[in-house]
Amino acid sequence: MKITILAIGKTNSGFVSHGIEEYLKRLKRYIKVELQIIPDVKNSKNLTTAQLIQKEEELLNNALSKDAHTILLDERGKEYTSIELSTLIESKMISGAKELIFVIGGAYGVSDTIKQTVNEQISMSRLTFSHQMIRLILVEQVYRSMTILRGEPYHHE
Repeated sequence: MKITILAIGKTNSGFVSHGIEEYLKRLKRYIKVELQIIPDVKNSKNLTTAQLIQKEEELLNNALSKDAHTILLDERGKEYTSIELSTLIESKMISGAKELIFVIGGAYGVSDTIKQTVNEQISMSRLTFSHQMIRLILVEQVYRSMTILRGEPYHHE
């Protein structure tokens, strides 16, 4: 199985980028993983929030694979513990899913259409994180999930 993290807009913060790169490097020994960045919408400052979300919807729809199991990160989604997330990932691996896509929307979230398109929605916390910072948190949690599945001592419980 392949895991794709699909996110809108580049990461501007160096420490966030370095952290993401570190965990992606670590993950490669467990599973095929890719961070796919959808470029920011051009001239977004001239758009209303609704128009921006609509443009991002079009970009996301073009990037989503119909054959993949898609999970949207949304603050109103179901919350998981790290062990529960590892079980979710394992269940997708066992079911024969070829690709698991985690979707991270832009600064204003995603359209209702995208929310209806994805297979499920999860929340990484009841706290709100920037759409850039959540990338680092997600990639670390996917790494943690892989170490849990392998019985490695990264996760302590």
